[in-house]
Amino acid sequence: MSGRPPKQSMSELKLRRLSEHNARLREDLARPRIRVSEASKSLINYCKSTPDHLIPSVWGPVSKAEDPFAVPNQGCQCVVM
Repeated sequence: MSGRPPKQSMSELKLRRLSEHNARLREDLARPRIRVSEASKSLINYCKSTPDHLIPSVWGPVSKAEDPFAVPNQGCQCVVM
């Protein structure tokens, strides 16, 4: 006798695949959902309240102290390894 498991029939394989697919669909169904209108409203509020320094035409010019993309004044702050 060989140590291999017995061969499954095609119908058993199909049943197993369908059962796995059904389980994935049930997991998807159980996920919490929000309406598109709520998600878009939340996204709009976030964009309006969070300044983006890369869009100065909307938020106005940014001072060097507040600009996270500005080049630092003290040396290059490079590390050579």
